[in-house]
Amino acid sequence: MTILVLNGVNINMTGRREQGVYGTQTLREINERICSYAEKLGVTVKFFQNNNEGEICTAIQSAEGKYDGIILNAGAFTHYSYAIRDAIASVSVPVVEVHMSNVHAREEFRRNSVLTPVCRGEILGFGANSYILALESFLL
Repeated sequence: MTILVLNGVNINMTGRREQGVYGTQTLREINERICSYAEKLGVTVKFFQNNNEGEICTAIQSAEGKYDGIILNAGAFTHYSYAIRDAIASVSVPVVEVHMSNVHAREEFRRNSVLTPVCRGEILGFGANSYILALESFLL
């Protein structure tokens, strides 16, 4: 099994921005943790982060036939990117949406995801562990 861990806008700043919300682990540290856990499960993971909406769409479209699943933290794109939503809907690769924070306990605009309806599921509020839980979900 091969999973694409796809991170969107501003996720590259994790560990430096809003540490009270996102924690102090950098994206690199989170990816290393995911990789280590995936190895124990016998799962291969590949990582991609980009701040550009079109690049995220291209990564999703390119996953067809290459990955068994996608773990997606789209960042702020979650709340308004119909382009990413349509890219998810256009492929048969299952996508699990993740958020490190509990978006429902934050600002009103963060409570709506245009992506959730086309995703296999959504995991949020467990910090970096949200990625681990999403990885586990592909083994169920």
